[in-house]
Formats: sequence, C-alpha cells, structure tokens
Amino acid sequence: MSSANDGRQANMESTEIYREETFTDRRVGTIRRLTPVGADGSPDAARPVIFVGQAQVMTPMGALPISFELDAATLNGATAKFGEAAEQAVQQTMRELQEIRREQASTLVIPDAAGGALPNPSDLLGRGRPRR
Repeated sequence: MSSANDGRQANMESTEIYREETFTDRRVGTIRRLTPVGADGSPDAARPVIFVGQAQVMTPMGALPISFELDAATLNGATAKFGEAAEQAVQQTMRELQEIRREQASTLVIPDAAGGALPNPSDLLGRGRPRR
C-alpha cells in the first residue's frame, strides 16, 4: 500500500505489535484488549496491555461509532470503567460535531448586491433607462 502524497509504503513497526482480543456483552458495546507481543508473537511484558472501548451512538444519519481508551490494568477494571468512559467519549464527540456545524455554517457564501446577480432597483421602477 503506497501513499499518493509521498510515495512511501506503509510498513508495520515490529516493535509495536499487539495481539487483539474482543469482548462484548452483545448489548452495550465492545472492549478490545491489546496485548503487546514481540515480532515472533510471544508476549512482551515490558509494555502495558491496552483496553479500548467501542460503542455506537444513533444519529439522524445513522450509527456513529465511538472508540475510547479505558484506563485499566485488567478486563474486570475495563468493564467497570466502560460506562463512564463511554459517556465522556459521547459528550466529547457531540462537542466536536457542534463545532464542525458552527464552522460549516460560518462558511456559507451569501451573494452581495454588488455581485451583479440582483437587478438594479431603479430598473424595477422604470427609472434609469432611457425611453425610446
């Protein structure tokens, strides 16, 4: 896979590989456990296990996936922190969406009267043009 911008290939870093496991209650969301491993696939105890929560928020345009890191050392700890972390991630996502909406609204182009798109008011009243 190469990038059109710089011609470099996307290479995986062999010192940053994780084994991924997925846990779900099939109701609220998913927790991914990322266990660090060496290039040969053996556990790498020098790096911490990472837990990532995933949930979906329904919007008028469909489901919006949200991912968030869970500050926990065990699956039990990640499960306990899931609800609060999900709520914070949803609130942050909503703030970001509102900011995007504000930015989009401020970029609307409104034609001005000097743009030539609107008729001259004098023409509408029958003034300003010589009569024949």
